[in-house]
Amino acid sequence: MSKKKLPRLETYQFAAELQRIGNRAVRAAQEESRRLGVPNVYSKGGVVYFELPSGELTQNDPFKD
Repeated sequence: MSKKKLPRLETYQFAAELQRIGNRAVRAAQEESRRLGVPNVYSKGGVVYFELPSGELTQNDPFKD
């Protein structure tokens, strides 16, 4: 990346594009996990949730079994 300073609008647009790329990657990973039957793991407000392949959300860790 160039060392020249980007104008604010370009910086915002660059950050927005990076976020779009990241969001697409996360959705693809979630879909792949569902397809493979692997739970997705989320954290909200410091609480860990597991999305089971059935779509059910639980706080019980399915990896402990």
